[in-house]
Amino acid sequence: MNNNSINWDNIRVFLAVARLQSAFEASNHLKIDQSTISRRLKKLEEEIGSELFTRNSQGHLLNANGHRLLEYAETIESTISSMESKLGGDSQVLTGSIRLGSTEGFGSAFLAPHLGNFCELHSGLTVDLLALPRFINLSKREADLVISIERPETGPYIICKLTDYKLQAYATQDYLDNHPQIKNLEDLNKHKFTGYVDEYSFSPKLQYLKNLVPNAHVPFRSSSLNAQMYAALQGKMLAVLPCFLAKPHRALIPVLPKKTGFNRTFWLIAPSERKNVARVTELWDYLRHISSINQDYLLGESLDIILT
Repeated sequence: MNNNSINWDNIRVFLAVARLQSAFEASNHLKIDQSTISRRLKKLEEEIGSELFTRNSQGHLLNANGHRLLEYAETIESTISSMESKLGGDSQVLTGSIRLGSTEGFGSAFLAPHLGNFCELHSGLTVDLLALPRFINLSKREADLVISIERPETGPYIICKLTDYKLQAYATQDYLDNHPQIKNLEDLNKHKFTGYVDEYSFSPKLQYLKNLVPNAHVPFRSSSLNAQMYAALQGKMLAVLPCFLAKPHRALIPVLPKKTGFNRTFWLIAPSERKNVARVTELWDYLRHISSINQDYLLGESLDIILT
């Protein structure tokens, strides 16, 4: 690094390009022409003494030095945001982007409706929801926050229990009317189920069908929980589903709810260095709030989701 002081305006441009991965998108976001964006990035790289991006057809991707600068830049941004908020009152608008990782079912059925409201409350923020049937890798910076079915044993993370949720067996009335009666758990072995593809089941905690119905006939399997649900909705097989995913589909009826029902836990996780970034803290608190007020819904004790 040379002896010149680093210009904060150049850092602000760097943050926009890093988050949007595009000088063009950053230009629109900051309302600065693209040539100015490019000039400021070049000046910052001269001040740092190193290139910060890999530029290709996919846009501007941070290299190793870029990732290191991003940590410092966001700490500075968070400090300035906090200072302005405390000195200027509560009118300070949060800006930037947040990437939230989640399991597929929870992300699509529960988080998505709430995150629309969150974005309405914070018009300066952009939220990327990664609702995927796999673990989101925080160590590779795939997300700022993750909601996971497993609690990390080690690592530089801030972790809290987000919520418990309930799963149970479901079927349509048409299925129940046209197949052998189900009176106890042993009867389930006579029925068809949909479940996970074993080698693509990303956690042992997803192997609940094997524990619940050891001899279940599973003619259709999918890595997608949503696909399993829609298969059950066709009335040809049963599925073990989270209540929050099945509840909006009134055609799905709980099967032996007192015997097939069981609880699991979602954990909220953030890298230690990201937790105190103002916009990450805001989303962290919001996720805890919406999960708390919807506890009955997530446990299958209420039919209606509470949006706030």
